[in-house]
Amino acid sequence: MKNLGILKRGNVCLIIIDVQERFRPVIFEMDRVIENTVKLAKAFNIFGIPIIVTEQNPEKLGKTVDEIRWSLLEYRPIEKLHFSCFGKEEFVKALKKHDVTQLVLCGIESHVCVLKTAIDAIRAGYEVHVAYDAISSRNIADWEIAKNRFVQSGAYVTTAESIIFQLMEFAGTEEFRKIMDIVK
Repeated sequence: MKNLGILKRGNVCLIIIDVQERFRPVIFEMDRVIENTVKLAKAFNIFGIPIIVTEQNPEKLGKTVDEIRWSLLEYRPIEKLHFSCFGKEEFVKALKKHDVTQLVLCGIESHVCVLKTAIDAIRAGYEVHVAYDAISSRNIADWEIAKNRFVQSGAYVTTAESIIFQLMEFAGTEEFRKIMDIVK
């Protein structure tokens, strides 16, 4: 049977890649990236799903933006210089610790760190879901072309809200009411 890319709690981890202060003025639609990343982080907190945050060279590029840091229950970023998160052993160990098979990626830049991480994740056997409305690049063309590369490489391209509701599964619960406050 064909794998349909169904996200399952207990199998998934959210990876927030390099959404840092110095990028704020230069990334295409950075406010959209931040808003949708915050939605994902808050929802994953409610679901009890692990979140890993990375920062590319934070001494030069700053910390993760405040809005995202404030949405996390725990803020322990993995600092890196590699474009792929898999270039950092601490990241690989964190994934193994969480024992997941599916990764939801968001962050910047789409065509560099997010793409290289997605490709390395797929090569390592992970199922990758990219929240397309929670990624971007400096240049709109790079953001748009990255979408094709994700699909060509075997990742699922979707949206933050689609990911949230796929993990929710049904309405009428207290958890659902909390999620509705996030997505409104």
